[in-house]
Amino acid sequence: MATVYYEKDADPSRLEGKRIGVMGYGSQGHAHALNLRDNGVDVVVGLHAGSSSRARAEAAGLSVALPEEVAKASDVIMVLVPDTVQRGLYESAIEPHLDSSKTLMFAHGFNIHFKEITPPADVDVSMIAPKAPGHRMREVFTQGSGVPALVAIHQDASGEALPNALAYGAGVGSMRAGIVQTTFKEETETDLFGEQSVLCGGTAALVKAGFETLVEAGYQPEIAYFEVLHELKLIVDLMYEGGLKYMRYSVSDTAEFGDYTRGPVIVDDHVRAAMKQVLAQIQDGTFAREWIAENHEGGHRFKRLREQDAGHQIEEVGAQLREMMSFLKQH
Repeated sequence: MATVYYEKDADPSRLEGKRIGVMGYGSQGHAHALNLRDNGVDVVVGLHAGSSSRARAEAAGLSVALPEEVAKASDVIMVLVPDTVQRGLYESAIEPHLDSSKTLMFAHGFNIHFKEITPPADVDVSMIAPKAPGHRMREVFTQGSGVPALVAIHQDASGEALPNALAYGAGVGSMRAGIVQTTFKEETETDLFGEQSVLCGGTAALVKAGFETLVEAGYQPEIAYFEVLHELKLIVDLMYEGGLKYMRYSVSDTAEFGDYTRGPVIVDDHVRAAMKQVLAQIQDGTFAREWIAENHEGGHRFKRLREQDAGHQIEEVGAQLREMMSFLKQH
């Protein structure tokens, strides 16, 4: 069983007198910075001079400075910019100011695990990875709770890296829910696999295949959209609330029987073999090398794939149908 830490296991006083530098103010960055600030922690946000996020951060009452200034002045540096720009930020703004008195932190292990970033051996390197989008992390915090997170230690030069990381976890509110211990390797590889095989890649491909199957069989695209995409949220919400068991309890007996008997026909041994291949390419670094090279070469293939999928019929039909759903415009 995994080791799980709770509020009783953390000493938030470890952050007293420390300055936390949060690099980035996107989905995760804004939630980390605001939650830490509201818990009485000294926080400064690192943003480049032309960042469109600067005004939002300052309007929220946060101190903002250039990344190199933040790295120099901070005791803990949390890197929350996208994976693709972390190496450049590290080399230009963070690395010149690292020494044994500082802690370098991440919310995802990609750049450390795949050695795009190699910190000095005398610096603590740790991870607190909340398992929710930043807006949800912030919302739950303001309600007095927190979202679960993962903790991992890559380098423990001080001998205090874990308790210091747990103090940070308490600062962002995740100790209220619980923090599960992992490693940079495990977090990175399972995160990539989940995104590619189920959460994003697998789900998007399944939805499009279902839509195309119905439309090619002569059914109206609008009906197909409702059945394979729109209602997906209802099912996922049930799973999120109570697992597969609760979802099956909530749907009709007809749907449950179809689940048991037809689900394995769709996700068969061929799909399982393909998943193992996807995982193997994550584990041996094939995907990381491909993604790093794609970005170094300008991201042309990525942009082409994005444009290609944006023009799929399901997007056109969905945009029209969502105009009927006034409740969606409340968000």
